[in-house]
Amino acid sequence: MAEADLGRAGVILDRLDVPPPELEQRTGWSIKSGGACRGEQCVPLSLPFDVRDLAGRLGMALVHDEEHGVWALGPQSGGRELASAELPDIVLPDRQGRDFALRSLRGTKVFMIAWASW
Repeated sequence: MAEADLGRAGVILDRLDVPPPELEQRTGWSIKSGGACRGEQCVPLSLPFDVRDLAGRLGMALVHDEEHGVWALGPQSGGRELASAELPDIVLPDRQGRDFALRSLRGTKVFMIAWASW
């Protein structure tokens, strides 16, 4: 499976108390002592292991087919964890309409307020 497809593939399981063996291959997330990890990024999980906790913390859909006794763990929705703690290079207009690069504030504390009219 291509790296771009990781995180888009679902996993079928029949138990919720053990990590599915194909989890890392299909999603890029592996279960370690510190929680669910993908590369350097780790999300803590409750003990004992429960797929419902994993799904909730990673924003993955989890649905149950009672008739067949299986669960489907869907792909990650992509909104609950940060890929990094680094702010992307953002340039915004200041009050006079001139470009202002946030990187010029590197090393100082910044309080940012965002607002939208809709």
